Amino acid sequence: MHDLEPYYGWRDYYIASEDARSPFFNQQYSEFEFSEKIYNHYIHPQWDSMDSQTLFLKILFVEYDARFAIIELMGEWNDLLYNDIMILKREIIDSLIQEGISKFILIGENVLNFHTSDDCYYEEWFDDLLDENGWIAMVNFRDHVIRDFSQANIDQYFISGGQLQEMDWRTYLPEDFFEKIQNQVTKRLQ
Repeated sequence: MHDLEPYYGWRDYYIASEDARSPFFNQQYSEFEFSEKIYNHYIHPQWDSMDSQTLFLKILFVEYDARFAIIELMGEWNDLLYNDIMILKREIIDSLIQEGISKFILIGENVLNFHTSDDCYYEEWFDDLLDENGWIAMVNFRDHVIRDFSQANIDQYFISGGQLQEMDWRTYLPEDFFEKIQNQVTKRLQ
């Protein structure tokens, strides 16, 4: 797991630790000291901790004028034991919503498992975005993770599947990637 690092190809366009409006503003990183773990496995030091034991993230890009954020996730999304959705919602999402963000793209190819609890925080997140014509899109989540979201009836709060499941997102510039996702979301909502 220590070889899995967050995508760095957009660092010329956005760095969360240099964004005064980001929850990770002034965050310091080490290239050599591996201190965070998921269970017994060290992870790359560029991942950001949201104080979850199993789920880490990187805010790859935020565009405040267009009101969207792209967030890459890594680890095990475990609501059952660690209430990861509550931590994600309170520590990261609420901060971005306060800054006007209403469209979220979650990249989940490195989310290895999902364990459900209840849907309260998902519903709250969804409700927070309703008046803003916002949405939450899940891109490249593993099939079994998408199935687990569906079985827990949490998938109703997200746009997922179809072309969002096999997207070569690293080939796009961040704004172009957002436009592609926005087009998919618009088609589904019509």
